[in-house]
Amino acid sequence: MLDQTLSATLKTYLERITEPIELVASLDDSRASAQTRELLGEIAALSDSVTVREAGADELDQRRPSFAIVRTGSDVSVRFAGLPMGHEFTSLVLALLQVGGVAPKVSEETAAAVRAIEGEHHFETYMSLTCQNCPDVVQGLNAMSVLNPRITHVAIEGGAFQGEIESRKVLAVPTVYRNGELFGQGRMTLEEIVGKLDSGAAAREAERLGAMEPFDVLVVGGGPAGSTAAIYASRKGIRTGIVAERFGGQVMDTMAIENFISVQRTEGPKLAAALEEHVRSYDVEVMELQRAASLTPAAGPGGLAEVALDNGAVLKARTVVVATGARWRHMGIPGEAEYRNKGVTFCPHCDGPLFKGKRVAVIGGGNSGIEAAIDLAGVVGHVTVLEFMPELRADAVLQRKLFSLPNVDVILNAQTTEVLGDGAQVTGLDFKDRATGEAKRLELEGIFVQIGLLPNTDWLGQAVELSQRKEVVVDGRGQTSAVGIFAAGDCTIAPYKQIVISLGSGATAALSAFDHLIRTTAPAEAPHVPAAGPAPAAVPTGV
Repeated sequence: MLDQTLSATLKTYLERITEPIELVASLDDSRASAQTRELLGEIAALSDSVTVREAGADELDQRRPSFAIVRTGSDVSVRFAGLPMGHEFTSLVLALLQVGGVAPKVSEETAAAVRAIEGEHHFETYMSLTCQNCPDVVQGLNAMSVLNPRITHVAIEGGAFQGEIESRKVLAVPTVYRNGELFGQGRMTLEEIVGKLDSGAAAREAERLGAMEPFDVLVVGGGPAGSTAAIYASRKGIRTGIVAERFGGQVMDTMAIENFISVQRTEGPKLAAALEEHVRSYDVEVMELQRAASLTPAAGPGGLAEVALDNGAVLKARTVVVATGARWRHMGIPGEAEYRNKGVTFCPHCDGPLFKGKRVAVIGGGNSGIEAAIDLAGVVGHVTVLEFMPELRADAVLQRKLFSLPNVDVILNAQTTEVLGDGAQVTGLDFKDRATGEAKRLELEGIFVQIGLLPNTDWLGQAVELSQRKEVVVDGRGQTSAVGIFAAGDCTIAPYKQIVISLGSGATAALSAFDHLIRTTAPAEAPHVPAAGPAPAAVPTGV
């Protein structure tokens, strides 16, 4: 199961274990159980601190294959159902280390909050091995179960337990149950999970944030543009803060990135993690898991702008860089909201495995839509692409690949009019042939919406000028219509929504904000003129 390089790397990690651990497997005679037995045997062979055995009749788990990682002689354990490979292999490695005595990498404040959670909490997370958002949830809950013996967690690979996800109607990952009841869906960090369990956490955080001193530059948004702006501002030695719901933004939902210059190929979550690490390496006040609610520009020269957050806190700053990015565009038709995560989804990489062998539709014939259809064709039974225009808009190379696939149909001039369902999940969709006006229907179980992006600018109100498409209007310096307010990235009128363009615009906005501070906070008296002497050498401004 593990190649030579992976085995060598894992062996090095396992040397950090300080507490002996036991891998207790619940298996049957299936091929998946044989693979699990092989994987656990290979892991145990890498460390004298790890042993493996098969569960006895009195401890056999109902999900097979599954296995528990148990700290010998204690109640500390983490369980996986299915093979945690793909994106979840990192979750497996971390679980081995944490159960083995390596402290979870969380702040002391967060760890204390986890330990203080009262009551019994039994979590189940349904994930897929191709989901880039699932590891955050799995790793967060695993860490909580290590820190607090009243919390247990099992990560369930949906593709291995198809009957279970169908009976629970799990049509999006990650999906989390607590004590048998639905707890949450979508990406959640450990801190967000703790916040849902501890009702007083949000109020305490709002009080802490509201008491902060004003920032010289406050960046709103943690995607490529926002992260770059924070780094460039901090490098100038000025007080910098960044407010972000999550680092990476839309990048977190991007699987393959092959046009990030100098890096031939990477993945969205890896790039997002690198952005966060880079920001945190500077003197930046990071305020994560926070959503901006409104912006009030400064009333006059030298005044302070205010950014109000959803939790009630108000942050003040001499300049603000708006970099809130964009989100998936919705179809805006009957049934779409009702069946969100019940068959209507936006991430083929995350949720595609849940529709194995089923009929699905992809709405949108641009690059993202055709890439989604190609990926899904290898998993689902059949894919129908519906494109509003008379022709596909995707690159020619993608179209050639699409039309080479035997289980894909394309319908042009199709206006989707309604999502159909039985109350619990999607059963089909209605659309109109725009050429003939004829109403038609498709019977299917999944709909993947890929029709572009909408800027995250609703919170701005009338604070700055917006275009007809609700994008922030900026000039070449990133300056908005409000003095001291700058903007960058996908939330602006920049015509091309690309990572490299967002990075550059973030740098531009931060440098413009710094220039604004220099010009508006300079002393009123005349500057000191030094005595005549040799002309100073030019000083590079850096990159």
